[in-house]
Amino acid sequence: MPRPYRLAFALLAFALPLAATAETAHYELDPVHTRVLFAVSHAGFSQAMGTVSGSHGELWFDPDDWSSAKLTVEVPLDRLDMGDAKWTRAVQATNLLDTAKHPVARFLSTRIEPVDATHARVCGDMEIRGVAHDACLDVAFNQLKRHPMPPFRRTAGFSATATLKRSDFGIDAWKSVIGDEVQLRIEAEALRAGAGNDDSGSDKTDSPSTTNDTTPETHP
Repeated sequence: MPRPYRLAFALLAFALPLAATAETAHYELDPVHTRVLFAVSHAGFSQAMGTVSGSHGELWFDPDDWSSAKLTVEVPLDRLDMGDAKWTRAVQATNLLDTAKHPVARFLSTRIEPVDATHARVCGDMEIRGVAHDACLDVAFNQLKRHPMPPFRRTAGFSATATLKRSDFGIDAWKSVIGDEVQLRIEAEALRAGAGNDDSGSDKTDSPSTTNDTTPETHP
């Protein structure tokens, strides 16, 4: 199936179940506390590591029913950091990620494979450098509760790992120096969206009315 049709089909498959999952809570990724780390072989000497912060996305999630989960994420590759400005520019260059033309990587879930109460395999379309390819994330659900810091938003936390091949996305430069397999580690926090996002009926011990914390509404 040509890529434009494949992505359109995936978007349709993503949208249709939403009416049937009205009870599934809607969350928005917290770009400050969501981070993507990747590692790839550097000529066999070490694993070169980089991070990307500032991801945005939406999540529909019921911890009692993983099968109803839906996820869409945008990762700003133009914010990639290799820890060295020259190295960062090299990775973002035309022959690698080409972030000038493709500044964002995207992931759209199309199927969920529950493992147990706190683990699932989340699979879908990963798009990097304008090329879409099927990818799966091994996701661990850490917790869901009212955040202890202002503004006390209901927050879900997740950790995930995945292995990609850069060649699947047409990124094949420097084969003698850069490995093909890329290991991903993702740490994510998602905030309850919309009305009632404080979930006032739960975690009463963490509510603003029962804490003496006077910390301002910016927090680590």
